[in-house]
Amino acid sequence: MRGPDVFVVADNVFTPLGKTTAENFSNLKKNLSAVKEHRDATISKQPFYAALFDKNESLLSNAKDYTKFEQLLIASIEDALEQNRLNASDKKTVLIISSTKGNISLLETEKNSAELHNRIALSTSAKLVAEYFGFVNQPVIISNACVSGVMAIITGMRLLRTGQYENAVIAGADVISEFILSGFQSFQALSPQVCKPFDKSRDGLNLGEGAGTIILSNQTKYVGNIKVKGGGVSNDANHISGPSRTGQELSYGINQALKDAGITTSGIDFISAHGTATIYNDEMEANAIALSGLETTPLNSLKGYYGHTLGSAGLIESIISIESLKEDFFLPTMGFKERGVNQSVNVMASPLHLKAGNILKTASGFGGCNAAVVFGK
Repeated sequence: MRGPDVFVVADNVFTPLGKTTAENFSNLKKNLSAVKEHRDATISKQPFYAALFDKNESLLSNAKDYTKFEQLLIASIEDALEQNRLNASDKKTVLIISSTKGNISLLETEKNSAELHNRIALSTSAKLVAEYFGFVNQPVIISNACVSGVMAIITGMRLLRTGQYENAVIAGADVISEFILSGFQSFQALSPQVCKPFDKSRDGLNLGEGAGTIILSNQTKYVGNIKVKGGGVSNDANHISGPSRTGQELSYGINQALKDAGITTSGIDFISAHGTATIYNDEMEANAIALSGLETTPLNSLKGYYGHTLGSAGLIESIISIESLKEDFFLPTMGFKERGVNQSVNVMASPLHLKAGNILKTASGFGGCNAAVVFGK
């Protein structure tokens, strides 16, 4: 048995474009992007394009005991909890945290020691965040490269289906540091301009900072809310950093998500793609979408607005897509003009008014990991 339905009951997007989901969506509809050129020698000797918070920006009023990563998590969770007035100390509530790099930037500023090893651990951050809100259950941590956010949603859905919990608070965040930026520079993966997902002239990705929180529940009082209908996870088993050339493995994850949701390809009205704007990712993802029979389904990538926010990308982009589903308004792919992948996927270059029933969110990451989740009315 699959278990009870899982509903979306509250959410928050906390980025340089806004501190709430509504503020973010409003700015996205104005075609505003958080990606800008930065000249910051503490992060990079060369200028770079990214979506970053202002260094002087206050992320959390009670910030003293928390790193920037933890401040983002707390600020995002706080707003989502206020919407729902959920009791964090309820034993039927679980906290799930997703991140790719967490406090990795501490390697740049602190001396190597046992204390640093403990402070840098994601389990330490998760414990601090849980204690801040009074969560009583041990937090679940999902750190699986860039599918972490989508995988966290799927994990929350599965836990709620078992009936072990009634509510899941799922939050993700990442911050950009010299360590992270230099890693992507070493791959020659960064674009010297605002990125162009799926475009013929795409030349790499932009990085971004941000956090997202989504609260899920299996309680029948939320009937009528958007549902998390199904999810699938797969791996290429191909290369530590290069994606599959065929897209078969992501396609398998998509097909598993559709099967779990109990719908066919004809039931998907829109796709929120990973769309990093790197040569190989976009080609692989287009292959996967075509293999799954979704070639004509309209799709977008939000990377031109937010950059790639790593472990929070799947959460942020899922929440924005849910907002699109509620408003019947889907955003274009910033920077896209001419298709630059071999498959004739339906990349949106302009806003789309569409009465959609179900949407698919995909994600892929280093190590060949893939994830897909279906949201629907």
